[in-house]
This record gives sequence, C-alpha cells and structure tokens, in this order.
Amino acid sequence: MLTVENVSLHYGAAQALRRVSLQANVGEITCVLGRNGVGKTSLLRALAGHQKTSGGRILLDGEPLDGLAAHQRARRGVAYVPQGREIFPLLTVAENLETGVATSNRRDSSVLDEVFRLFPVLQEMLGRRGGDLSGGQQQQLAIGRALVMRPRLLILDEPTEGIQPSIIKDIGRAIEYLREKGGMAILLVEQYFDFARQLADRFAVMERGAIVMAGDRTALQGEDVRQRLAI
Repeated sequence: MLTVENVSLHYGAAQALRRVSLQANVGEITCVLGRNGVGKTSLLRALAGHQKTSGGRILLDGEPLDGLAAHQRARRGVAYVPQGREIFPLLTVAENLETGVATSNRRDSSVLDEVFRLFPVLQEMLGRRGGDLSGGQQQQLAIGRALVMRPRLLILDEPTEGIQPSIIKDIGRAIEYLREKGGMAILLVEQYFDFARQLADRFAVMERGAIVMAGDRTALQGEDVRQRLAI
C-alpha cells in the first residue's frame, strides 16, 4: 500500500501541492484526474523522488520514503513511467529494458517473458533503437522497462497521451492484467476520462494542488467528475 499524508510541495514561492492525502492499494488501480496544471505530475514526481516535498509523509507498506533519492526508491519497488516516456533514444529496446533490470538485486527471465506477452512488438524490435520506435511503441517500452523492475508500486503519468487508439487498448489490457495478477499497487494519472473510468477502482480529482473529490469506481459513472474535468 502507498500512503500519502498531507504532502505539500513548493517551487520557490509557488505552492504546487497543498496537503495532499491518498492511498493506493495492492491489486487496485487508483486514478488521479484533473485539468492541466493542477499538480498531478508534481504529485507523481514527489512520490518517485524526483521532486523534494515541503511537508507531509510518503510511505510504502508502512516504510517512509521521505528523504530517499529516486534511485533508492526504485530499489524499494517504486517504478515511474513519466509523461513523455523518457526512454533512452540511442539505446536499443533490449538495452532500455536492461536499465530497468539493473535496479533489481537478482535477474528473473520470467519477468521479461511477461513483458513480451503483454507487448509482443518489443520482442520483435529488441535490436532497434528506442528513438526509432513510434510514440505508441515507445510508451510500451517505457512501461515494459518499469515492469522488469518487479515494482511494488507502478506510477503511470498519462500513458495514453499522443497514442493511437489501437495501442491505447493494448495498454489498457496490460494495466488490467497487472491489477488482476496482484502484487503491486497502480497509481495512474490520466486525462482521457473514458480510459480512467474503465480502469479505476478508486479515484481522486485535483484542483489547484489539492484533492477536491475522491471515491470508488461507482462514483465515476456519474457526471460530477466529468464536469470537474471540463474546460
């Protein structure tokens, strides 16, 4: 379980997060929704250790993550797929996947086999450079690189952004499979409302750096959440 308690974050004098609290449970998908600029990515960067918080606590299975660098959190089981993917464009697909394996103390070939079952195109393109893949293929590679870490917490920042519909479906099926398999908590930031509604077990809506609405998946079926996301 991920537990976030009253987390605040500042960029200089500007406050990006205002006492944010939420939980993400193993075997569930927790979706964070909101318009652009409300603090969703800042929250994920804080969880992954890419941005220092200015207050509150972050715990994974009761163990504090505060004060740990990003690579230390990765070794604790935090896998982050950032917005824009951020794969290594000059490395091959195989080498990109190796960077994820490197965070683990032991290697497990079955994890790679699972990644290839979820995203067969990656196995077909092992020798191709990451920068030569399409946007959708790069997104699959970024998720695959996170999965070979065998994470306890998988953090996904808008995995559908700029992706063609057929690959969005593949990514959705992969996320559903990971939920059903259990063993990890999944935290998903998403602006594509229908994608989030299909996947989320729980959700939280952010406005101006704070969570203003939260609930389980039944509440996503109404119009209240959609209206909060409308421009």
